[in-house]
Amino acid sequence: MANRIAPLRIFVRDFTELVDDTSDEATLLAKGRGLLAELISGDDWLPDEYATARADRYAQYLLHCDPLERFSMVSFVWGPGQRTPVHNHTVWGLVGVLRGSEQSEGYELRDGLPVAGADRQVMIRGEVDAVSPTIGDWHRVTNSSDDVSISIHVYGGNVGTLRRRKLDETSGQLVDFVSGYDNAAMPNLWGLPAATPC
Repeated sequence: MANRIAPLRIFVRDFTELVDDTSDEATLLAKGRGLLAELISGDDWLPDEYATARADRYAQYLLHCDPLERFSMVSFVWGPGQRTPVHNHTVWGLVGVLRGSEQSEGYELRDGLPVAGADRQVMIRGEVDAVSPTIGDWHRVTNSSDDVSISIHVYGGNVGTLRRRKLDETSGQLVDFVSGYDNAAMPNLWGLPAATPC
């Protein structure tokens, strides 16, 4: 396990060094894109408990959060056909597909409500995309594969605690939400076994 988890540990170290060096969004997205692409070039580093789909909705597992909440890292696990509501992020973000494929539909605000734009893309394994309030922050994501799809997301804050907005499909109105996480414990970045008593 120690060697298997090493890519995640290296990514966390390198991304921490990146946010230590700069807070410039364009630089973070450009350099962070390369780091995330390297991480998702292999898919055997993600522990099984953070790669498990839920039957009722997509799962969101916290993999790491910087102690100063400058960035967080999350695995999103999607069953076939599962999707998000139309939502925003309020911070910059990077999304890399680890397994499967996902369709992202871009939205833009008009008269205070998100309206579908022309931006629609299917991302496949190994591809990385970016979101932020400055380059486009509203979208809906759907698992476009016939199997479980997993994407790794990196956000410029502790995304599970941020108050964000989503489109309520019943009322057609924007509502506040805080996503939270589906796990109570994060991965052991060193892959060490459980302690044994002396």
